[in-house]
Amino acid sequence: MGKTSSAAKNRYNSKVYDRINLTVKKGNKEALQAVAESIGIKSVNEFINLAIEEKIKRECPNAEYSFKQINQ
Repeated sequence: MGKTSSAAKNRYNSKVYDRINLTVKKGNKEALQAVAESIGIKSVNEFINLAIEEKIKRECPNAEYSFKQINQ
């Protein structure tokens, strides 16, 4: 992949996505990946996003929160 292609992807991503850095203990990333795959979720990122959305719905049912899915 050339520099131009990477730069274009980086510009697009910065316009479309917010970034949140998440730190977990060594080995937990692989554990999360295994759990995600076992329930049919392909990425840790998608798994974490779904977990956040479910937590908000469960803990704050009246919250005005619009969760944008990754593929929308």
